[in-house]
Parts: sequence; structure tokens; C-alpha cells
Amino acid sequence: MTDKPLDLDKHRGVAAQKATGIRRALAEIENNARELRDRQAILESQLLSASAASWPEAAAKARYILNLYAAGLAPDDTHHRDLVAAVLEDFARLSNET
Repeated sequence: MTDKPLDLDKHRGVAAQKATGIRRALAEIENNARELRDRQAILESQLLSASAASWPEAAAKARYILNLYAAGLAPDDTHHRDLVAAVLEDFARLSNET
């Protein structure tokens, strides 16, 4: 008996190796998505817990919400996408004026 680990992947067929690769990639993506959701929950908790101290801070909160809203829009909903883009452009323009 040997202490060397056995590379089982090289004893499997190409299809089995591809299936294993896909499962590993999906597991990594799911883990990353879970981490992203956790960070998003922390950010949203912070946004809820503190009132904005200025108009730029309020606009930053609004930008966050508008981006969430826009991400959920159907790709062919150009009217609402245009509205969101216009408001975000207004925020950018007005924040540069102060």
C-alpha cells in the first residue's frame, strides 16, 4: 500500500471528467452567489439602520435601489430602463453641481 493519493480523474472517461468539472464549477458559483447575498444583506442592513446625513447620501441610497429595480426589469422594458437611466443621470449631474 502506498501513501500517494490516486488521481481518479485520469481513470474516468472524458464525459465523466466533464460532468465532474461542471459540478465543481456550479458549486463554486453557488458559493460565490451565497457570499454575494450575504454581503448584500449586510449593506442593506447598514442602509436601513442609518439615516442619510446629506442629499448625496440619500441619492446614493436611491441609486442602489434603482439599480436593484433595473436589474429585475425585463430586457424589453426599455421605457422603465430609460426612466431609471434618466434619474441616475440627474443624480450624477446634480451631485457635480454642489
